[in-house]
Amino acid sequence: MSARTRALALCIAFVLALLLTAALAPLPFSVAYPGMTANVLGDDKGKPVITITDADTRRTSGQLRMTSIVATGPEASVRLLDVLKGWSRTDEAVMPREAVYPVGDSTEEIAEHNAEQMKESQATATSAALGRLRRSAGDVEDLKDVKVKLSLQDVGGPSAGLMFALGIVDKLDGDGAGHDLTGGRIVAGTGTITAGGKVGAVGGVPLKTQAAHRDGATVFMVPEKECTDARVELPKGMRLIPVTTLDGAVNALKALRAGGKVPTC
Repeated sequence: MSARTRALALCIAFVLALLLTAALAPLPFSVAYPGMTANVLGDDKGKPVITITDADTRRTSGQLRMTSIVATGPEASVRLLDVLKGWSRTDEAVMPREAVYPVGDSTEEIAEHNAEQMKESQATATSAALGRLRRSAGDVEDLKDVKVKLSLQDVGGPSAGLMFALGIVDKLDGDGAGHDLTGGRIVAGTGTITAGGKVGAVGGVPLKTQAAHRDGATVFMVPEKECTDARVELPKGMRLIPVTTLDGAVNALKALRAGGKVPTC
């Protein structure tokens, strides 16, 4: 074997070793998938998601479904083949691990952080919903002692805030004229919310639209800034409604029920 042939063989072996190492080495990514959805107007594990006391509530039809994603954990090994597979599929997304888990290095730390975010989201959703109703109510005294309890297990983070707030409004007031906000439809959505009713962006919207479609939704409410993301791999027949505030979301659903002009992405 000539010196040139030996050198070429060594180079090939070196490149193959690098490729093998790259294929087997863990990478700083997580792979995400469409997660569960839950009807906030219904029950979760035998308990109402929304319980309201010291106020009359309405019997509702239709559904308001919060959506979620699931992702490989912070301690999971994601390798090159996993990344390539995720890039090639429409029901998976490869995301930087720090984007999925910005806080904590262990499953326990992340679970604690997500639970705290969910608790805060529930509190702001309640404030936003009651604040809107008090502004529009003829008799504010009717709402001053209202108490709201939200219960949704095995879900963390702040992205259900918008749907929680819409659920509270629907149970207490509907569209304000005796009708359900949903118009009998299965409406899904995502978005954080502030106590003042502003809707904020979240992540994983394309996967959430797929989860919503899987569970029967035909309408998806999305933070306006994420309209472009929501159109990626949008399931056939899914209608997108962009929102920036709780008031805007309620008004859009009213218009949808009445056959009026509805915002679109």
